[in-house]
Order: sequence, then C-alpha cells, then structure tokens
Amino acid sequence: MRDLRNHGGDILDRVARGEHLTITRDGAAVAELSPLSPPGRALSVLLEARRAIPAVDPHALRADIDEIVDPSW
Repeated sequence: MRDLRNHGGDILDRVARGEHLTITRDGAAVAELSPLSPPGRALSVLLEARRAIPAVDPHALRADIDEIVDPSW
C-alpha cells in the first residue's frame, strides 16, 4: 500500500502499459490492479461489417465439403 501511495503515478503507468499488479497490505494480497479492456465496437459498426461478408450458398458449401471430406467418415 505504501508504494501505491508514494508512487501511484508510476504504478498506473505500468498498468497502462499492460502490467497486472497485486496490491498487498501487511504481506497479504487484497486487490489486483489491471488495465481496462479495450472498448467494444458499436453495434452499428458490427452490422456494417456483416454486410460486407458474402452470403453463403448452403448447397454449394455442402458440395465443397463433400468433395474434400472422406465419405467413409
């Protein structure tokens, strides 16, 4: 805890660079300090990306699979 109080800025810099730290009090772990996950993508961005994916013809897909996979499976 003393290091966190005295060197808080340095510790947060380490966490910002991706380091995961355990905070202890009297030698016992009491908390973990880790970087935040990156923000998720907006639904509208995901839907727009989905539109760029070509449609799959299930019959053609099945024919391709049958051509590759050993039928004895």
